[in-house]
Amino acid sequence: MATHSVRYDQHLYVDGDWETTPERIEVPDRAEGGQFAQVAAADEDDAKAALRAADRAKEPMRETTIPERAAWCEAIAAGLRERNEELAKIIVREAGKPIAQSRGEVASAAERFDRAAEEIRHLNGEFREGTTEGHEGWRAIVRHEPVGTVLCITPYNYPLGTTALQVAPALAAGNSVVLTPSSKTPISSAMLAEVISDVDLPPGAFNFVPGRGSDIGDTLAGDDRVNTIAMTGSSGAGEHVASVSGMVTLHMELGGNAPAVVCEDADLDKVAPACAKGSLKYAGQRCSAVSRVLADESVHDEVVERLDGEMETWTDGDLFDEGTDLGPLISEDQADWVDELVTDALDRGARLVRGGERDGRYYAPTLLADVPHEARLVHEEQFGPVVSVTPVSDAEEALTLANASDLGLDACVFTEDYDRALSVADRLQAGSVRINGAPSHGLGDIPFGGIKKSGIGREGIDASIHAMLREKSVIL
Repeated sequence: MATHSVRYDQHLYVDGDWETTPERIEVPDRAEGGQFAQVAAADEDDAKAALRAADRAKEPMRETTIPERAAWCEAIAAGLRERNEELAKIIVREAGKPIAQSRGEVASAAERFDRAAEEIRHLNGEFREGTTEGHEGWRAIVRHEPVGTVLCITPYNYPLGTTALQVAPALAAGNSVVLTPSSKTPISSAMLAEVISDVDLPPGAFNFVPGRGSDIGDTLAGDDRVNTIAMTGSSGAGEHVASVSGMVTLHMELGGNAPAVVCEDADLDKVAPACAKGSLKYAGQRCSAVSRVLADESVHDEVVERLDGEMETWTDGDLFDEGTDLGPLISEDQADWVDELVTDALDRGARLVRGGERDGRYYAPTLLADVPHEARLVHEEQFGPVVSVTPVSDAEEALTLANASDLGLDACVFTEDYDRALSVADRLQAGSVRINGAPSHGLGDIPFGGIKKSGIGREGIDASIHAMLREKSVIL
């Protein structure tokens, strides 16, 4: 067992200065075992200091220009690219993500800052004329201005990519930022904070306070100086943040339980690779993961057979090996949860085709067939490398089952019938539906987000920028 212990004792960035704390967050090495890093753990006083700094920075940030903010974003993107390999290896160790996927995450994070610079340069206001009786001759300028302070709460599964998707639009829009990352994976966010600290932002415009949610979460989310909360996480955590926040804008992407509806005329050459990747990428620890395949009973068995063959090509092993596709889950608790859901499905009559075993945090890629409608796997978010296939009599039954969930982030439908594809997509209760492909949020050029308990609002570079701005009408 190798140990690669790294100390980030001063990785608390508040009001333009690096600080330290007596408390530490221990980050295990999820690639090779042992301890990887320590990071300073913020307490309630640190959180309040960050909020004060961000509040003081609201006015200086409001006075900045679009060219200034675009230049900041481009400088941050360049800084991330300069540290590409270092950041990728950090993500491998702290998140247990294979190196090829980690490099892709760093690249997407840099691109998101570049996209934010591009989008903010195209921000336009409006000129309007009064059209109602009594308002003849009125002229108005409708302009955008920053909301003030944005609290960014980021998850463990994409510790750099999702952080960029929140921080880049917030800074581009002219807001001050308080960033608190998942305590499971704070190191890549700490590296982002280092990159941002090299850019000439006003003091307090960006603040980095890693810490345990139980210690600082309510202090940050419940403070009146916060104007918008951008959060990616579980539905339960999102509901809690919403319950303690005040009169703020909530910008949340939460849990998912994406169904893949496979019709009898689907091209199974597309179904198998898409659903396998949709279920297994990053060991299924993605809110957009394909969580349940609802296959027409006439093609159920062939779908299972093809999925089994496709899953054979997914390899585990050394996470620093370019050919490795699969890694461990983030924690023993997460592996316990996945095992609980698989056991429930098997107890209810599902058929185990492959996998079903675990070794510590590693859960073997698992394929279940004939999963009954009442199995918890069909209704609950799993966040594990499990492909669950449930037979349905037709598209109507698939829609009923898909829409029975209290989550509605993503979905997909496989059919060669154009009219049916659009009809099923229209009726699926989800924020995004992909046709003949697995759900994917990409860089954020297409807005995405959930309904029901899967979130509030729409994320994406341009969508998030507008969510972090407010309109003011100036009447002449």
